[in-house]
Amino acid sequence: MGIIGILVIIFISVFFRFIPVGLWITAAFSGVKVGLGTLIGMRMRRVAPSKIINPLIKATKGGIKININELEAHYLSGGNVSKVVDALIAAQRADIDLEFEQAAAIDLAGRDVFEAVQISVNPKVIQTPIIAAVAMDGIEIRAIAKVTVRANLNRLVGGAGEETIIARVGEGIVTTVGSSTTHKEVLENPDIISKNVLVKGLDSGTAFEILSIDIADVDVGRNIGAALQADQAETDKKIAQAKAEERRAMAVAQEQEMQAEVRRMRAKVVEAESEVPLALAEALKSGKMGYMDYYKLQNVIADTDMRNSIAGDELNPTEGE
Repeated sequence: MGIIGILVIIFISVFFRFIPVGLWITAAFSGVKVGLGTLIGMRMRRVAPSKIINPLIKATKGGIKININELEAHYLSGGNVSKVVDALIAAQRADIDLEFEQAAAIDLAGRDVFEAVQISVNPKVIQTPIIAAVAMDGIEIRAIAKVTVRANLNRLVGGAGEETIIARVGEGIVTTVGSSTTHKEVLENPDIISKNVLVKGLDSGTAFEILSIDIADVDVGRNIGAALQADQAETDKKIAQAKAEERRAMAVAQEQEMQAEVRRMRAKVVEAESEVPLALAEALKSGKMGYMDYYKLQNVIADTDMRNSIAGDELNPTEGE
């Protein structure tokens, strides 16, 4: 008897552990008809029965008719059964037409279907970061916009998210400010940004419907035009300096070349002068020049030196005083 009792206790423990009898009783008292065989089948398919039965009970109490096989199939697909049921109940309360297949598809697409239903009922406000744009007069405008959106359940699968909305609104702000003649036009009428952005239909292809775009803050930034002109002037200055330096270098090179040419000519003169005594000696030796001729030549040279000396004194009258 002892061994049989132990086996019975082990069997009962395994039975109650493998088969969630407590969950079956809870479902029965909640009006959800589910057989023990179904629960056993869930265990065999490695499905946590509580993940299916509890949302089924919640749906039944909420007046939502759902097939248990659909819930199990969604669970096996990696979906969040509880989120889907919550979304269906919230949609029914808000009188929104939402079928289980659509809710399951939204959930499997990676979006929070329950939050999407909430946003479709209670619109959400998305604030953009600071967006800088430059008007035609070169003044920068820095703006922050608040976009009120409502979830579009029919476009949640495959529709773009909040990042796309922010990017498109930013593009609209930059385009509107950039087409303004002066920055004062934007400061005086910031609503022109909202109007122009709304006209573009920026919610096309997104999971949201834009209800309104409000400019929360508009500030004047840098004077981009003046900064660009200053940069251009600095660039022109550097170019002019570079060209001037190039011309100076060319002038220096030409001067050095002329000095080198003068030195070469002086060297030739000195070389020629060094040959004069030899030529005179050769002429005297060969008899082509007499001593009287040489004497006259020396007188001419002395007379020339005296004349040069007198001319130098006349050009510098104060020298020697």
